[in-house]
Amino acid sequence: MTLSACALAFSQSALAHDMVPGAKQSQPIVIKGATLHTVTNGVLTNSDLLMVDGKISAIGQNITIPQNSQIIDGTNKHVYPGLISTVSQLGLREIEAVKATVDIREVGDDNPHLLAEAAYNPDSEIIPTIRSNGITHVQVTPAGHLFGGQSSVINLDAWNIEDGLVKSTVGVHLFWPSQPPSWVSEKRRPKAMKRYHQKLTRLNDLVEQSKRYYTAYQADSSIPQDVRWHAMLGLWQGEKTLYVHAEDINEIEQALRFNQQHGFKMVIVGGSDAWMAAQELAQQNVPVIYTHAFGLPQRGDEDIDQAFKTPHLLKQAGVTTVIGYESAWDSRSLAFAAGMAAKYGLGKAAALEAITLTPAKVLGVSDKLGSLDVGKSASVIISAGDVLDYQTHHVEKMFIDGRVVDLNNRHRQLYDKYQQKGQK
Repeated sequence: MTLSACALAFSQSALAHDMVPGAKQSQPIVIKGATLHTVTNGVLTNSDLLMVDGKISAIGQNITIPQNSQIIDGTNKHVYPGLISTVSQLGLREIEAVKATVDIREVGDDNPHLLAEAAYNPDSEIIPTIRSNGITHVQVTPAGHLFGGQSSVINLDAWNIEDGLVKSTVGVHLFWPSQPPSWVSEKRRPKAMKRYHQKLTRLNDLVEQSKRYYTAYQADSSIPQDVRWHAMLGLWQGEKTLYVHAEDINEIEQALRFNQQHGFKMVIVGGSDAWMAAQELAQQNVPVIYTHAFGLPQRGDEDIDQAFKTPHLLKQAGVTTVIGYESAWDSRSLAFAAGMAAKYGLGKAAALEAITLTPAKVLGVSDKLGSLDVGKSASVIISAGDVLDYQTHHVEKMFIDGRVVDLNNRHRQLYDKYQQKGQK
């Protein structure tokens, strides 16, 4: 992924936020007497949480508090692990209508080697607005045609990508071909169907080339390197995840059959119709990153609340379910999307897990993130109320690896500015 020098200058100066990343934790920090939403061990009331050297050191009541600790009064406050936004284009997309600020895809359909992290802008003006709603980490994800590239996990309080990178190349993203929609005219449908089948043929051809390279590389690792297929070795070795972006039921079923043939570690992304294939997804142990928690019915005969209750239906069927957002600026509503799913059958505990621990497991970072457990990263948020609720949600403090994060942002600055408009 590349941008012109002009675009780089524009995006990194004219659109750069001025919040300074937090300094490394220099003293113990204790959140005292709070309600701790641990995710793994339920909700602990009137409990303390100790952070030392960027990690959670102790949790519970009457814990030993080191000398010179900073004490934060947690009375009537709620403490959560930092929220994780999956399949996000944060840092890749700034202003949708300004092409120079959008760097989400590259030309071509065989780009599994491209790294979204290479185009990530840690100075994006959008990042502080996302943090203010409790999101501490994102899976920065490319777009594309067929093989679009690889995603990485990044924390949202860093000077540069090197400081922010938690895990590089967590998986390859495949954008499954879609059939022509119903509104395509009968006259144009044959040509559209031909292009669709050509894309499927192209996909199978790319996978076969990748498999042949893998077989040859196993026999002789000194063969000339093809960066495209070399980037996919981890898929064949079971070390990387294949994220398949698929929406309609036919796409999802095709992807499942495809994976039965190749045996990749696969995750469905999007999954608008995943509820129709819930049993098959559960049987094949394929997780779903569901990105339509605020969606509308896709068909005239669907329930009006189908999108809202899909996470519950997937969870009920035994599918590992993550609630995600594929956009950039709108991913700030992640907690509220989980809250909507909680209201429509998923329940608050499972909804919170779907934006914390479950994405951490899917992304392979659950040893560091996703829950309030001793030894994990001190990436936590303090809210005045229920973080999943529109009315009581108010993130007052955030810590990433024990660092205090500045929650100021462009939205708050504009709000404060226009509160003064008209005053004399």
